[in-house]
Amino acid sequence: MGCESNNANATPPSPAIAPGAEGIDPAEVAREFGRRGVDPRLRAVVPAFDAPFFQAGLAGYSDAAMRIVARRHGCPFCVTESLLDRTLLAGGRGFIKADLGDLHLNVPGGPEDHPLACQIMGSDPDEMSAAALKVAEQGRQGGQFYRDRAYPKTGFPLSQARGLRLPGGEQLPPFELCEGCEDEMGQMGHIGQMGQIESARSGEQLAFETIDVNLACPVKKVKSKARGGHWLAEPEGAVEILKAVRAAVPREIPCTVKLRRAYDDTPEMAQRFERVFNAAYELGYAWATVHARTVEQKYVGPSRWGVLRDLVKRHPDRPILGSGDIWNAADIFRMLAYTGVSAAAVARGCIGNPWIFRQARQMMAGEAPTAPTIAEQRAVLEEHFRLCMALNGEKQAGMLMRKFGIRFAEHHPRGEEVRRAFIAVGSIADWEGVLGEFYGSAGGRVESAGACADSCASGVGGEPGAVRAS
Repeated sequence: MGCESNNANATPPSPAIAPGAEGIDPAEVAREFGRRGVDPRLRAVVPAFDAPFFQAGLAGYSDAAMRIVARRHGCPFCVTESLLDRTLLAGGRGFIKADLGDLHLNVPGGPEDHPLACQIMGSDPDEMSAAALKVAEQGRQGGQFYRDRAYPKTGFPLSQARGLRLPGGEQLPPFELCEGCEDEMGQMGHIGQMGQIESARSGEQLAFETIDVNLACPVKKVKSKARGGHWLAEPEGAVEILKAVRAAVPREIPCTVKLRRAYDDTPEMAQRFERVFNAAYELGYAWATVHARTVEQKYVGPSRWGVLRDLVKRHPDRPILGSGDIWNAADIFRMLAYTGVSAAAVARGCIGNPWIFRQARQMMAGEAPTAPTIAEQRAVLEEHFRLCMALNGEKQAGMLMRKFGIRFAEHHPRGEEVRRAFIAVGSIADWEGVLGEFYGSAGGRVESAGACADSCASGVGGEPGAVRAS
């Protein structure tokens, strides 16, 4: 959950290694879930988690705008991008890592953006625990309180920071925090049009339903310190972080953890994974989401669903969520049936494709999943753009939505033409021109995409989608 990538080095959509999964009928599996419902252990933690799938955090994509669009199409639960603990403690200022989310993009986007997990990542137990507590409390004790918790010996005040170097040697620019301008959780005022933070502060609604610790993301190591998935090679350090976060966060707020199946494929690393995995549950973590690739793989090559299946068989008393190679609605139910996980994380498969959630719910209702019409595609593109502008402003929204448009183009019968047109977008007028040329008039009657039946329905009720055998 949280640090999924869509970079050029990632493997294009391809099936997981899951020998025997070709015999699974995803439509029947979906109907069975529709009859019996989601694992009650998930709903005991997050009552609104009413379907066995969710949107993972996606670096550079899964901000509040994308999450709200997904929710409007049936997604029951979302995760923020991974947020670095030091960014949270610094109030969102100072620096932005390319592989980590900008803080203001990942705070809740109003009452509709729930339930939501805040995913955090870092290198030090004290920093992680202080950042997790700040998230859980919505910073109500003031930023300096949490920094004092993180740095009990040095206690440096960031308002007087000069020459402070952060992980990787990055310099934190000097700045002054004027009285009252330090927001409770890193400049939440940046999303005034979408945020409904006051209700969270007053206790009416938690801003985040769960805190998710990222021990999965294959980011680079920071000097001599691990973070993300690198902790799977250093299990004792990982356990210290898990212990510190769970001890700091109030018991009524659930904590969860995101892992990869190991750092690499060696037996030694498999044992180290087990140490971290077992410790999480022993410490009271509600569930673990396990990505079926190794850290060393990053996003290259197929995931191995057999590892998830073995893990579930050995630990039937523990809710385990699965991640890796979910490209269409049928894949959700193949993973559920093949591995026995309680829910499937949809990551790269939902970029530009919120319909995957609608289609999964259609399948659970015993209906055939429907591809989006061109009219529906236009409506969602416009809706996403409006939400993105509310979050980022018009100029930034234009830049961000170009990359979304490229992915949405995959559903259009003239997909390659549309993709090239979105690549060339340089202004709002260009964006509107692409919509007008390829998606018809706003609110007008246009015909169904027809022949471009979405790949999300692949393998449903007929030839199953390809599943690579080992």
